[in-house]
Amino acid sequence: RKLLTSVACVSWAVATIITASASSYTEVVAARIFMGLACAFATPSAYTLIRDLIPKERAALASSLYGSGVYLGGALASLSILLDESLGWRGALTVIAVYGLVSAGVSFAVLPPDPKNNSDDDDGGALDMPSPKKAVIITNDSEEEEGKISAFLTDATNVLSTSQVRWLFTASFLRFCSGLCIGVWAAPYFRIAFPDDSTSYAVVNAFIVSLCGVTSGVVGGWTADRTGAAAVGAGYTENTGRLIVPIVGSVLAVPTWWLAVHSSSFESAMFWLGVEYLVAECWFGPVVAVLQSSVGPTLGGTAQGMFTLTGAIGNFAPSALGVLYGSAAAGAVEDGSALSGLLGVGVCGGYFLSAICFAISAQAGNEEEGGNIALPEKQS
Repeated sequence: RKLLTSVACVSWAVATIITASASSYTEVVAARIFMGLACAFATPSAYTLIRDLIPKERAALASSLYGSGVYLGGALASLSILLDESLGWRGALTVIAVYGLVSAGVSFAVLPPDPKNNSDDDDGGALDMPSPKKAVIITNDSEEEEGKISAFLTDATNVLSTSQVRWLFTASFLRFCSGLCIGVWAAPYFRIAFPDDSTSYAVVNAFIVSLCGVTSGVVGGWTADRTGAAAVGAGYTENTGRLIVPIVGSVLAVPTWWLAVHSSSFESAMFWLGVEYLVAECWFGPVVAVLQSSVGPTLGGTAQGMFTLTGAIGNFAPSALGVLYGSAAAGAVEDGSALSGLLGVGVCGGYFLSAICFAISAQAGNEEEGGNIALPEKQS
């Protein structure tokens, strides 16, 4: 996994260099697709490494620290405008790609060895058969491919075999939908609602995303580790305690986001947007920690990949909101009211429903054999 993470970073950097040297739109699209595929390998490897290398009592904080890179990256993306102005877009991409190559080298040098490489119990991901009677010799590529597909489907089914994990995925999907709607539609709304402050919004939003987003993520992970320990002391499961953080965060995000898109002044809107980031973005690290501890070590990568896929499916939410907005704003002079209404109902609804689903997940985990469930491991 250490090697896979570094290779994914190198591949991402190479794809960025190819983009910088592209001579047509088709080449740019192809390079971007390759970059997306390369990035997809990093997340499952990274989170399962965190699970195996970090003590259990600090798992949520460690996952939150890793996830906070999303907010720092979003803020640093604003600085790419300065690179673009001084070096052009090709030069800016080249600088970013070189940074990626350096990062890959440094991470490979400083990361400790993958503990799985030293485990006699791990099979390195090879296909395991349920019993010797079912062990067959794969004789051709077709049978080997069918075996891999069957193994993946079995692992995916095992990941979803408990109510706690199923409700966790449902809640996460709703959170992804709300967050992606904000990511796509917040800027257009605030520029429509406050056209004289569009330049200020770019700067203020970068500050909010970086400072408030990172703070919420890190504090949320730290808090989840402590609420988990407190829950154990009170006779509940650790994961039940950890899920308190995303439950509370999702509930508090409802009024703060509503106020952000219904404020009459730019200053008030930005204040509530900052508060919304502070209370809402605490969910990611605790949820990943709960997911990883619930599925067991042999299914961690599959579970994380499915979690990432859940976020990808959530990208349909901004598209759906766009369709509704197009219908609502057709033939009318847009002053932001139609979009604020859709953002208020859609995002707040997703937050509220996710809080309910997180609560059900916590309750289900506490009921399923004390909530301390590890999914079935592969048999050898």
